[in-house]
Amino acid sequence: MKSGESKLEPLKRLEKSIPGPLVFVIMDGVALAKGQAQGYPGNALDLSNAPCIKGLLASAPVQTTLQAHGTAVGMPSDEDMGNSEVGHNAMGAGRIFSQGASLVNQAIANKSLFAGKVWKKLIGNASEPGAALKGSAVHFIGLLSDGNVHSHIDQLISLLQECSAQKVKEVYVHPLLDGRDVAKASAGIYIDKLTEALSSLAPENGKWRIASGGGRQVITMDRYEANWSMVELGWKTHVKGEGRPFSSAQEAIATMRKELPDAIDQDLPPFVIFENGKPVGPIKSGDVVIYFNFRGDRAIEISRAFTEKDFKPFKRDPEVSVHYAGLMQYDGDLNLPEDYLVSPPAIDHTISQYLVDAGVKQYACSETQKFGHVTYFWNGNNSQKFSETLEVWEEIPSDRISFDFKPEMKAKEITDAALKALSTKEFGFLRVNYANGDMVGHTGNLPASIRAVEYVDEAIARLLEGAKAAGATVLITADHGNCDEMIMLDKKGNAVKDEKGAYVPKTSHTLNPVPFILTGTASENYEIAAGKPGLANLAATVLTLLGFQKPEMYLPSIVQLKSK
Repeated sequence: MKSGESKLEPLKRLEKSIPGPLVFVIMDGVALAKGQAQGYPGNALDLSNAPCIKGLLASAPVQTTLQAHGTAVGMPSDEDMGNSEVGHNAMGAGRIFSQGASLVNQAIANKSLFAGKVWKKLIGNASEPGAALKGSAVHFIGLLSDGNVHSHIDQLISLLQECSAQKVKEVYVHPLLDGRDVAKASAGIYIDKLTEALSSLAPENGKWRIASGGGRQVITMDRYEANWSMVELGWKTHVKGEGRPFSSAQEAIATMRKELPDAIDQDLPPFVIFENGKPVGPIKSGDVVIYFNFRGDRAIEISRAFTEKDFKPFKRDPEVSVHYAGLMQYDGDLNLPEDYLVSPPAIDHTISQYLVDAGVKQYACSETQKFGHVTYFWNGNNSQKFSETLEVWEEIPSDRISFDFKPEMKAKEITDAALKALSTKEFGFLRVNYANGDMVGHTGNLPASIRAVEYVDEAIARLLEGAKAAGATVLITADHGNCDEMIMLDKKGNAVKDEKGAYVPKTSHTLNPVPFILTGTASENYEIAAGKPGLANLAATVLTLLGFQKPEMYLPSIVQLKSK
């Protein structure tokens, strides 16, 4: 949806509202423990010196918890973790939309994906006699795991099964290793499953192979233009076939494990599979390339590299002209990519759009790693503002570093910027995202994650002081869990140890609920309404606090005025 395309029913005013601005704080990746045994040693929040956050959790009169995973954010089941993308979508949309994983699963189950014009154009033509793409190799690039945050291996195998039915002769997979949304050293499990699928599905005389790969934090999967060199390295790996040669992906992983025993899968270097002294499946002009991630943020840059004619970020050497498609369209405003297999959720009537329509000036700020979440995802997968004058977005550039080496990230700079915006008295609604709990949590480094929480705590304490001086009300929450569970749990909630007696790190998101805290000016006038809220209830809550009646389609507000 483009800015200004959808007409809204004007918001109706409530009799009362908070007297000043509302500051909306997202502690990215900081949830509250659920199901952990007493004395669990992997909760960075519990282990941190965080007097501000812990004080609020202990005594804030207006607080509850929110569901931030599963069906509450549009995922297929309540066994599915939430993530920053779907979390910010839900916050800004005010209701629940079926999200990437659900949409793709539905399209595979009902065969609409394979009946679609893009699949028929690419895969049908790659196998049908006399067709334009006859003889083309088909390449699949994407994150190989069942984390269900960016992709799912079962979806890839479903695509491969249909390629087999179409008797596609050449299929190459370029897997990106996870270790972030799944166990840190689990790549071998998924590589084995993929290898078995390729072997069993390949048609007679077909050449179906793993061609190249590497860790998701090293090649291909950059986002928000934070580090284009990752994408360039991915291009060299997948397209040029440049990289350390191995006879198989299993050999590559086993070798790198020995050489880099402390590295998790996401940080493993790139590898290329060679046969007879040559790369087995480099991407060539005329080939079909399908990026099989359903989530958009880490798919946009590689999609641009394959599709953009006047491409500037790095020199594409060699230049290739391929038939490219995404599993989904990753940016609707940029029409990127033009060809895609499953349509994304059409999220309209976001809270930003309503507030612009009501004349409320808004401010959004985060560092690069989460900037798109408080803007693009919050605004319903819309990279354009609804108003250039009523929406102000401020990005603080992230460092290009493994964040466990600098767990403070840009919390101070974000707070400085937010306080400056607050002091102008221009804004009725301000939202900020502190990325520390998520980005440091993903490294698996517990001491660094503890420090990350402490830096967020210091930032929020400063922000609360500034909010008090400005007469602002503050709403504090999170988009999902991560640093709250840094060691794997068994079914009884105890920390899991490996065969050497060391704790097994957990680098993925969690299924824990996230906090909802209302504090600051006039917060004492409100109480928690009945119900079991999730992230999608936050939009109506913001409107309630700002003195607007929620649209009928929105889920109920989490708070209400205290009864007299």
